[in-house]
Amino acid sequence: MSRQKYTVLLSGLIASIAGVDGRSCSIVSAPGQVGEIPKWDVQSTSKVTTEPLALAQPGVDTSSWHHPNVPRCTLMACLLASPDFKQTDADLFYSDNLEHFDRDQFRVPWYYRNEFVLKPLAGQHYFLQTNGITSKADVFLNGKKVADKVLQSGAYGGHSYEITDIVNRTNALVFKVYPTNYFQDFGVGFVDWNPQPPDNGTGVWRDVTIKQTGPVALGPLRVTTTFDKPVGQGSAVVTLKATIRNLENKVVTVDADGSVGSIKLTKSVTLQPLALGEVMLQTTIEKPNLWWPATWGAQNLYTAQLSVSVDKTLSDRTERQFGIRQVTHQINAHNDSIFSVNGRPFQVLGAGYSSDMLLRWDSARFESQMRYVLDMGMNTVRLEGKLEHPEFYDITDRLGVMVMPGWECCDKWEAWSYNDNIESPAVWSDADYATANASIYHEAATLQTHPSVLMYFVGSDFWPDDRAAAIYVGALKALDWQLPIVPYAARKDGYPAIVGPPSMKMDGPYDWVPPNYWWDVTPSSDRLGAAFGFGSELGPGVGTPELSSLRRFLSAADLDDLWRRPNTSLWHMSAQDSSFATREIYNLGLYGRYGAPTGLEDYLLKAQLMDYEATRAEYEAYSALWSAERPATGLVYWMLNGAWPNLHWSLFDYYLHPAGAYFGTKVGSRIEHVAYDYVKKGVYLINHSIDRSGARMVEWEVMGLDGKSVAKGTVATTTVPNGSKSVADLSKALGVVKDVVFLRLVLSDGETVLSRNVYWLGPTVDTLDWENSSWYHTPVSKFADLSALMKMRSAAVLTTVSGGGSGGLKVVLENKAAGPAFFVRLDLVDSAGEDINPVFWSDNYVTLWPGEKMELDVSYSGKAAKVQFSGTNVAKAEVAVP
Repeated sequence: MSRQKYTVLLSGLIASIAGVDGRSCSIVSAPGQVGEIPKWDVQSTSKVTTEPLALAQPGVDTSSWHHPNVPRCTLMACLLASPDFKQTDADLFYSDNLEHFDRDQFRVPWYYRNEFVLKPLAGQHYFLQTNGITSKADVFLNGKKVADKVLQSGAYGGHSYEITDIVNRTNALVFKVYPTNYFQDFGVGFVDWNPQPPDNGTGVWRDVTIKQTGPVALGPLRVTTTFDKPVGQGSAVVTLKATIRNLENKVVTVDADGSVGSIKLTKSVTLQPLALGEVMLQTTIEKPNLWWPATWGAQNLYTAQLSVSVDKTLSDRTERQFGIRQVTHQINAHNDSIFSVNGRPFQVLGAGYSSDMLLRWDSARFESQMRYVLDMGMNTVRLEGKLEHPEFYDITDRLGVMVMPGWECCDKWEAWSYNDNIESPAVWSDADYATANASIYHEAATLQTHPSVLMYFVGSDFWPDDRAAAIYVGALKALDWQLPIVPYAARKDGYPAIVGPPSMKMDGPYDWVPPNYWWDVTPSSDRLGAAFGFGSELGPGVGTPELSSLRRFLSAADLDDLWRRPNTSLWHMSAQDSSFATREIYNLGLYGRYGAPTGLEDYLLKAQLMDYEATRAEYEAYSALWSAERPATGLVYWMLNGAWPNLHWSLFDYYLHPAGAYFGTKVGSRIEHVAYDYVKKGVYLINHSIDRSGARMVEWEVMGLDGKSVAKGTVATTTVPNGSKSVADLSKALGVVKDVVFLRLVLSDGETVLSRNVYWLGPTVDTLDWENSSWYHTPVSKFADLSALMKMRSAAVLTTVSGGGSGGLKVVLENKAAGPAFFVRLDLVDSAGEDINPVFWSDNYVTLWPGEKMELDVSYSGKAAKVQFSGTNVAKAEVAVP
């Protein structure tokens, strides 16, 4: 096996020596241990005259360098983590400060340096493990060059270099990291999501580790599961596999000991001098505890361990968690992808995840983001590149969030001659294919045991050429990949034969469209992103933060631009040369439907209305048409979160504050739900569960803005798991409407309310100009007039708060008015009036019928002081937390 294939994630016992200076204590001390390089000294080559071979000697004075006390950081992240650097990311991200940051300093290579201690003895072996460096680096250790930038190349190019003959007691490690060019190098880019970071993500962004072994080393542990009967009805055969490598120039007998939970396994293998082999241990688990996505069951995890010994002395060991589950993928009669998990058809309700712009990792922050995903009723996140760290998948495994990883678009990763989205692409060289090989081996080894992984995209907007596709598929198969491999996330003219045809659509939209867009499905299915098939990235381009968050990153002039200059270019939208640098399309809808804003707060209220109805309609339409003749098999909302503080393309803001887009999604994705079809004026019953069934009651009522009932009715029906159906036609009831009205839908099982949902509807819907659609937008030729909502009579809402215990409150709203209380927004703040984030409301941005009382739950961390609330026709007020 080549060095490129002998990659990386040799995850054994982690020997992290917290709080101890790595220069005085051995970074590893026993076979099978993996020690992380805990921190770096960082400096530009323009400020260092010493040659790298000399820098890679112990005792070099680096006192004038930057000293980020973190184990992994891009250059920008290193600077921000360094005590001598005075700016913070709050400074960097404020207004257009990023535009004026000195990018020229990153046009030359930089050094990363660390000294660490080992205690090498005869019979011990050591490996330097890289897990990807953006985008390439020369590697030096103790005055020797370990690897050059051709080999150590690619953001995901992980390698394991044996350094046994180089190590001493005191060791000096140096990386000379070269500037990343997104069109020449395999980096981690953001395309048009946001401005590019000043350093283009250059640096040691993933862990660098040292591993100690005896005479035999293990490769990454792989785990496969097979079933003798349909999954869940019989036993599961679990197989542990790993490459083993004889590091000595003599024949050795290796005793392999493995375990799956409490089951013990053993085997002996003989290896010739310096030879590679494989160890395989197998057991059968009767009635295994299956791993399920969060909404379908428990996230049962097993622990697999494998160790190898020579002459009864431990040589190496590794351990991984895994789940027993089965994922399958089919292309249906409509050429659409449909996934199944544990034999159940699985409708993907997801969103596109983004890394932090500076590629920083924070496990607590990420876990909050994934808890938001589940709170919104979603089940999946897609990674277009941005494959993050092993901790990412540990968290998704534990929480039950499915993951769709794959390569990114629009740069070196898709530099194919047939890719017309890249100007003058740097078509791949032989060295590039080698980098791709190292990258896929590393990522597949990282992902292989994680039950939350749903599949792998070997392309994004375009398919890989045949040579690259063969590399990708070969690596995945060599690492016992048991999940679907999808060629790319679009549906164009080509595909690699080794993978098969594409079966997803990437037809947009990416900018604002009205709610009826998603429901406007025709038999010919020429409605682009409407609710049919599998939409790999699509959404109405919303995600406006509330004022409390906007003030953290926008100046007074920026805030003025939001509502006074609706067509102006905004730095906190997308990259300035993209189609999304302004809110012009969004603002056309806002002004046309709700009327010109009278001020900033009025603009933001209307924006939250726009965002709420836009996301709710998308998730509801896909959910409702899951059982249609041409099923809506999945959607990936564009996007889940922003890489920095931004003004669109996110379901919660950079500061983890949820607003209109979040709660629209939360309503639209409820596990049991009733939804309104804007086109056919029908009502759909939705059931995302796999175990809920029985009698259901749907109550509906149409009410005028004055509080008078226009029409109402009740539908008795039944629900079945994992399905949807039409249960009512309201075209007659709504046909007499001459002005804006409210529609309330309530679903119950006869005793408990399962879903409650209020729409605001005009006499007509927005008129879509489908023939003039672009790749990112379908224009509206006539807007629905909803401006009457802004003239409603005031409503008084009595708000009481109880509980006050750590992390949980009950908030009761009671509408005391004779008319509806429209779009009541609640916010939980501390004693300084700052938002408490993250925060989990059972519902928010709600509309109450006259006299209606609604109880909401809110959970959080921190010390809450007040609940603030306001609405379209409800004055601002606040209630103290008891």
